[in-house]
Amino acid sequence: MTRHLDFPNLRLLLVLFSLFAFAHRGVSQATYQPYSYHFYQKLNGTLYHTDTRLHTAVKPMIMHEVLVPRYDSLMQLGVQERHSWGGRKLYNEHLIEASDDDYTFYADFLPDFQVGRDFAGGGRTTWLNTRGAQAGLTIQDKFSLYVNFFENQGVFPDYLDRYIFTHTVTPGQGYGKSMPDNPSKKDWMYGSAVLSYTVNDYLNVTLAYDKNFIGDGYRSVLLSDVSSNYTGLKLTGKIGNVQYMSMWAYMLDPMHPRSLDSVSRAGDNWKWGAFQYLDWNVTNRFSIGLFQSVVWGARNAAGRRGFDFNYLNPIIFMRPVELTNTSSPDKMHLGLNTKYKALRNLTVYGQFLLGEFTAKEFFSGNGHVNNKWAAQFGFRGFDAFGIKDLNFLAEYNTARPYTYSHFDPVSNYSNYGQPLAHPWGANFRELVGVLNYSYKRFDFSFQGTWGQFGTDADSTTNWGGDIFKSYASHQQVYDNRIAQGVRNNLLYADGRISYLFNPKYNLRIEAGAVYRRHGVPEQGRHHQTGMLTLGLRSSFRNLYYDF
Repeated sequence: MTRHLDFPNLRLLLVLFSLFAFAHRGVSQATYQPYSYHFYQKLNGTLYHTDTRLHTAVKPMIMHEVLVPRYDSLMQLGVQERHSWGGRKLYNEHLIEASDDDYTFYADFLPDFQVGRDFAGGGRTTWLNTRGAQAGLTIQDKFSLYVNFFENQGVFPDYLDRYIFTHTVTPGQGYGKSMPDNPSKKDWMYGSAVLSYTVNDYLNVTLAYDKNFIGDGYRSVLLSDVSSNYTGLKLTGKIGNVQYMSMWAYMLDPMHPRSLDSVSRAGDNWKWGAFQYLDWNVTNRFSIGLFQSVVWGARNAAGRRGFDFNYLNPIIFMRPVELTNTSSPDKMHLGLNTKYKALRNLTVYGQFLLGEFTAKEFFSGNGHVNNKWAAQFGFRGFDAFGIKDLNFLAEYNTARPYTYSHFDPVSNYSNYGQPLAHPWGANFRELVGVLNYSYKRFDFSFQGTWGQFGTDADSTTNWGGDIFKSYASHQQVYDNRIAQGVRNNLLYADGRISYLFNPKYNLRIEAGAVYRRHGVPEQGRHHQTGMLTLGLRSSFRNLYYDF
């Protein structure tokens, strides 16, 4: 049985940790917290309060300073004195833990066992059998190490089954394949590793095989955690009210080599990325951030290439975006991220990403193919209607056709067969609403999504939604509109109720209901999923199946 996991990257992180782990001492603990929207929104009261001036866009975060009191309260939720070993491990403690004044260590078994029934999709029984493990180590306020690993088998609802078969990727989790004895049964595994070193009060260095997210919303049109893990070296500096992040990433696309010709050689499916983000908290209420990215393939229009040391420069705006140049072998983007705390418990946020534009055509409104941009606008808040821990979010996302594609597809804005921004790629508009409420150990959540996106009628057409096609094959120069081509309508609703056993690794019993309706009006087709699920779940993971 062939398995695909980038073990060399994981080993690299562990080797580096062994070299540096005991080099320094500090005064307090700093804990890495894997990014999960549903957990991080519980920090809203601190992150987005008008009395704080925190940098909130770059995730995952290290839990320290102002976040510690709220984070600790969540990790010790409803702690009671339990005398039995089983009671303590079930409700209050990590499976294995040790600590003193200099370090903390923990390890856990991470089950994710689910069973469900898709009543609208032909009566399919779905299930998930995941056995995972995690371990974390902190040393004073300097080092933080986190690793996890998941072994999985499962049967998905029909729409996800078709996606995995078509893209040979389990969404957000790497290589996915069908079992020979049962094509509907999938088998995959993946892992993460993060090594963080805080040099001083001004600089943090993180080497990780993980995901990253930039923004204050549920989605991000700049950089999201939709795709699978990739290796990145990230420098994050802070001076006063300014935070600067520079990251260099090594990404893979092993199942989707997109070279310029039919000759494929070893290493042609590598790709590299450089990302910079500058965030300025102007006041307690208002912040503005500038974003830049560049992606290039190991073999693209510039020939066979390794890491391009021209992009080692960590300074933002190291080269101009291709305002009129459509022949650059690398994919560049510029972006803006901003937020304003309009009320004590209400924050308005937005993003704008620019991939390419022709100034004359950009302002004429004639739908020129070179005008490639994406945007987001939303608001989020906490303690709605005076109800403690009632968190909410509503946002609008859109991207013009061809925004994240490139004339040389290997340099498009993707990783491991999935977009680095929105799961629909480009050529879409979307409304998302999320509501979360926590009461003691009970969590209630509801998410609703409505969207329109354009697809291609066949493999010979390109209306700008599939970012893995060269935008040189566009259908027309003018009159390009969002959701052009074959228009798809999507309605997605997801409700969940859970009872939390152990907050340390999010062990919970969870019941859920999903309704999804995907329609293609001009073809008179629609597909429905109506599913109920029940499971014993754990871990902090963002896995996007809402597309």
